Amino acid sequence: MKIVRGLAPMQRWATQQTQNKKSIGFVPTMGALHEGHLSLIRRARGENDFVVVSIFVNPAQFGPQEDFSRYPKPLQKDLSLCRRAGADVVFFPKAEALYPTGYQTWVTVESLSKPLCGSFRPGHFRGVATVVLKLFNLVKPTRAYFGEKDFQQVRVIQQMTSDLNVPVQVIPCPTVREPSGLALSSRNTYLSSKERTAAPQVHEALVSARESLKRGHPVPKVLKETRTILNKTPKSKIQYLEFVDPKTLVSTNTPPGRLMLAVYVGQTRLIDNLAVNTAKLSPDSSKRERDKT
Repeated sequence: MKIVRGLAPMQRWATQQTQNKKSIGFVPTMGALHEGHLSLIRRARGENDFVVVSIFVNPAQFGPQEDFSRYPKPLQKDLSLCRRAGADVVFFPKAEALYPTGYQTWVTVESLSKPLCGSFRPGHFRGVATVVLKLFNLVKPTRAYFGEKDFQQVRVIQQMTSDLNVPVQVIPCPTVREPSGLALSSRNTYLSSKERTAAPQVHEALVSARESLKRGHPVPKVLKETRTILNKTPKSKIQYLEFVDPKTLVSTNTPPGRLMLAVYVGQTRLIDNLAVNTAKLSPDSSKRERDKT
């Protein structure tokens, strides 16, 4: 496995592979890898000639009161996991290389960046779109893989790629969860033992809401009931709970759509989402539905 630090060496390697008609699968990460990331790497391994994983904690997507300074950075463990999952190259650039003195060009995806997380994290998706475009230009991937846990991020990147005619296939991949249903996240390490006990109840509330919506219950009523449940969950505080059109991310009262949630459990901010289609659930399907998520 090759480790590349410099921008020019990364671009030279990628250019050579594309000239040789080789496909490149790309998995951008901020490190602190878990099974969710590894599932992306393994999928990329199965669909491409080469796999590149980037590890870069992007300062441009953190607000002034957020956790940039304490974001976990277990580099040696991450490198070992990348090797075992089948990565050919790990790209580990420095912040001063990607954002040199005098840097002033930013990418903003207007409408998709404003609701949901964008309402509470000003500038976050500007930082995401900018760094992803820069990484695409350096790695030159054929396909890029992103987890649907960060569904708004996926939509922003899809829109940016389409609008700017970037020749990359953006591939959303299913959320990977703990047996409890809690979506895997690098920030789960911040949870105390008591908070980890409470956190899976967040996903359980979303699953219950999805089942109610599939049975035809009105969206406003389901959201109200779900907020009541979440407000009773120990150590949790809702930041937002919305039902949105999956393409525009605009709130809707008409399925199909997507349940979108951000909640603090203790001091840790967790996000989750579930797709809701129009098919009705049978009375005994609850367990099967939970098993799929």
